[in-house]
Amino acid sequence: MRNILLILFCLMLCCAPTARAEENTLYVKAVENLPEDFIFGMDVSSVTALEKAGVRYRDSAGTERDLFELLKENGVGWIRVRVWVNPYDDEGHGFGGGNNDLATAVEIGKRASAAGQRLLVDFHYSDFWADPGKQMTPRAWEGMNIDEKAEALYQYTAESLTELKNAGADVGMVQIGNETNGKLCGENDWQDIAALMAAGAKAVREIMPDALVCVHFTNPENGDAMRSWANELTSRSLDYDVFATSYYPYWHGTLDNLTRVLSDVREMTGKAVMVAETSYAWTLEDGDFSGNTIGEGGSYEHPWAFSVQGQANAVRDVTDAVVQAGGIGVFYWEGAWVPTGGSTWEENHKLWEEYGTGWASSYAGSYDPDDAGKYYGGCACDNQAMFDFEAKALDSLSVFRLMREGQEAAVVPTAVKDASVNVLLGNALHLPNTVDAVMTDNSHTAISVAWDQASIDRVDIGREGKYTVSGTAAGMPVRCTVTVSARNYLRNAGFESPDTSWRATDLGKTAQLYREEKAVDSKEGKAHWHFYSAPANSVRFTLEQDVKNVPAGTYTYTISVMGGDCGAQTVYSYVLINGTEAARCDTSFTKWNEWHTAVIDDIAVADGDAVTVGLYVECAGPGAWGKIDEASFK
Repeated sequence: MRNILLILFCLMLCCAPTARAEENTLYVKAVENLPEDFIFGMDVSSVTALEKAGVRYRDSAGTERDLFELLKENGVGWIRVRVWVNPYDDEGHGFGGGNNDLATAVEIGKRASAAGQRLLVDFHYSDFWADPGKQMTPRAWEGMNIDEKAEALYQYTAESLTELKNAGADVGMVQIGNETNGKLCGENDWQDIAALMAAGAKAVREIMPDALVCVHFTNPENGDAMRSWANELTSRSLDYDVFATSYYPYWHGTLDNLTRVLSDVREMTGKAVMVAETSYAWTLEDGDFSGNTIGEGGSYEHPWAFSVQGQANAVRDVTDAVVQAGGIGVFYWEGAWVPTGGSTWEENHKLWEEYGTGWASSYAGSYDPDDAGKYYGGCACDNQAMFDFEAKALDSLSVFRLMREGQEAAVVPTAVKDASVNVLLGNALHLPNTVDAVMTDNSHTAISVAWDQASIDRVDIGREGKYTVSGTAAGMPVRCTVTVSARNYLRNAGFESPDTSWRATDLGKTAQLYREEKAVDSKEGKAHWHFYSAPANSVRFTLEQDVKNVPAGTYTYTISVMGGDCGAQTVYSYVLINGTEAARCDTSFTKWNEWHTAVIDDIAVADGDAVTVGLYVECAGPGAWGKIDEASFK
């Protein structure tokens, strides 16, 4: 009898719901028409470096767990691992970013296979990070002509896959290049790029004939570019199976556009399509004293709340967009890249240098002096992991398994959006009574807000400036940015509206000249004026506005510009009074996100004067591009 009771007790323990299941309050809407074999994957390339530095992963109940087993339990059936050729300096110091050489990939592959997961091998064909702006040749291949480089790439791929195969890694897909937007391994001619890709694909077919061959691009917001790259591969008869893109919602357009672009590529090529990288922040806080890519401020889209629920909603909605496109899978990027610990920057820096747990160590400067050599440091995405800063699993990790059946939960506010108010100098301040709350199902509703009187009292409506008023809504902190300024006589000064206040006159053959909505390229807000032209000496235009109802007085005109690849240029703002130029101010386009503001002071306007403000742009460089934003006449 005692033995029977013991058996029953053990069965009760085995069948009892876990603390994780009981405490998980995610709202997850099931994804319709989700294929049974749809790939849910995660890139965890930094895991071995993190564990060497002392990181220990725990489930949401706080129990220490093997990362791969924990991911598998939560529906992550594939693991993605990047591979660099030789991420070490001549003394053997790691470049960082996980120090992802082949030996690291083998270790990750064995652990994934032990947990029942398949492996996506992501060959960067570089000694360090490869992306659209950086496709550097491995040092061992420098000086080779294209035939020699293709042979070296083939041999390297074949040998690497053989080692993975012999180690028992279950390789289901091989990526031949990372974010290869017209560049790969130091080459930028499509004939040479295709030759390298073909060499990689040949190695995959020979060593692992059952594995899928994947090509990888990014910037799906530019659908024409994505289609053109697909056509380049088709025209050269490249042997591959999967066309993949990165999709980071901060910069890469809408989900509807993602679905449309992936659908187009799938129909054009007959290849499978998928998202190879995506992620979303669960907080705007930083965990390792090294700034994050997504943090306070910055011009980027954020379609979901920065919360655990918002992170889950992002993954669910990206998956839905890919399923609608007929795609085969979604991989979350570096979902376990958490801080290594330490209460100061110095403590963290020691670990980044010793174990390679930051995005780059100082040693990487020997290979990449212009980027890693200057800006080495910690993880810039620790707030986008699916674990908190102490490596405890967030409830959002369970979204991969919950998407199949869905999970009902109370629809309650999960985050509140900050407010903003503009006040003319000397006018009364009126704060909103409600703010926009983001609900657990990603719907929005207005909820009441209580503003802190002490912070209201600090707003000086008699002085131009920006002030922050704090408050509380549904128990959550909220802010209102109060901008006190003189009247701006320009209409649509930030290009946020598609109205016709601004007048563009093309004086050359500027290919693209229009208002664009793209927050990441805007100085403020979501829109700006855009230009681009591929041929040299084709950019020449003016952008003007007739200023209406300006009373007599003295004014200042400002306008901001940002851009690059402009070469020799003549760029200046100007003011016309009654058709005659009254003043001008030179400015220039230098590089992305480096804004220059042209300022013209002491503009005297008499009663009845006709005032026109403008910007003249002339650029000689091929591929010249730029953005124009935030004008004022005050």
